[in-house]
Amino acid sequence: MEINNLVDLNNLRTAPQLSNRQEKKLLEELEVNIFNADWITIGIMAPSDKKAFKALKSISKKYSSIQFGNLDSLHAYGGVFLKANQKTSNVFVRSENGLGEGILITCQYDESAKESNTFGPLPLDFFT
Repeated sequence: MEINNLVDLNNLRTAPQLSNRQEKKLLEELEVNIFNADWITIGIMAPSDKKAFKALKSISKKYSSIQFGNLDSLHAYGGVFLKANQKTSNVFVRSENGLGEGILITCQYDESAKESNTFGPLPLDFFT
């Protein structure tokens, strides 16, 4: 399957490998949505909590307005699902086997008339 737009990721269970050209194009499209959103939530499916935290930190490093704290106190074993909310700065991680792998970004809005949109799964190293 050819990945040309964010919508092409919608039916995937795990993040595909992307070329540099694909990553650049998807990042440009994603950033328009991120910058127009009031806040985002991030879901990360990873084989370990360390890889999930690394992916989350790569997003914070790329975007100074998206910051999370207290990651050192969080732990889970085996495959994990991490959820982070930019608005509240809350981060949760739980063990969950059988998931795919990747980052899900949901753009949220203060106005209830605007519908949130989820994009991904993107590769765990997408923001590095």
